[in-house]
Amino acid sequence: MADIDRKWYVVRAISGKEKKVKDLIDLEIGRIGMSDYVTQILIPTEKVYQIRNGKKVSKERSFFPGYVLIEAALVGEVEHTIKGVNNVIGFLGAEKGGDPVPLRQSEVNRILGKVDELAESDEEMNIPYIVGESIKVIDGPFNNFTGIIEEINEEKKKLKVMVKIFGRKTPLELSYMQVEKES
Repeated sequence: MADIDRKWYVVRAISGKEKKVKDLIDLEIGRIGMSDYVTQILIPTEKVYQIRNGKKVSKERSFFPGYVLIEAALVGEVEHTIKGVNNVIGFLGAEKGGDPVPLRQSEVNRILGKVDELAESDEEMNIPYIVGESIKVIDGPFNNFTGIIEEINEEKKKLKVMVKIFGRKTPLELSYMQVEKES
């Protein structure tokens, strides 16, 4: 079984249903006993941070919405089974009725490298604020106030911002998540 020639393919799925497609493909491939031919099913995701009700919430967002990566040997029923799964549109690169086109190894390495990079930079938030830049407060008691950045503390991910309150400049210490660049 070690000499099975597997290649990476991209399966087009209905956007937002990638996880469901992954689970269904796993289920179907297991059901027909072809698990040796499909080794990995990946949905490249990235962590996105948002503020909801004053709390920092992390959410996984699909890096390639509508696409699922599959490492498989398309022999026998495998291709047909994958195409038959609910919410699957078909393989990427295939002409209508043609054969699926595998990804080049260089593309696979680039995508997998990006997936690893995103997994590692889990808590890494590179928000390039500049001293003197004008920002808007989007969270907390000073919501909707605008101010100018005086200092940046990158370790704590905090900004010292001068905000005009009742005509007086007042310094505030805010986290990166509490402000956004003024447009």
